[in-house]
Amino acid sequence: MDIEWNDSLPIYRQLRDRVVASILDGSLLEGDPLPSVRNVAADFRVNPLTVLKGYQMLVDEGLVEKRRGLGMFVRDGARALLLQSERRRFLNEEWPRICATIVRLGLEKDALFKQLDRVKKD
Repeated sequence: MDIEWNDSLPIYRQLRDRVVASILDGSLLEGDPLPSVRNVAADFRVNPLTVLKGYQMLVDEGLVEKRRGLGMFVRDGARALLLQSERRRFLNEEWPRICATIVRLGLEKDALFKQLDRVKKD
């Protein structure tokens, strides 16, 4: 498994973000185990401490729980918590820039909704 790392973010943060995306898209469900630190480190050719730091962020955020001797698991309610925080972040950080671009380009709402419908169908 090969991955391209983004130089603008630490690798542990990118690993954390990959787990978050997996929870949001449903490929990791509540109660599911996270891949072991060793496996992730080997698959992505990174230091196990880097993986552990990314996983610890998820524990600190209340998305993942450690089960002694068993590993780490997605907590109940993690997806709902993520949806709430990601929606808030999107509306506060990304949406204002998107709105400014829409206005600058003179895009009409009907054209935007048609595009949204096309994306939903895919």
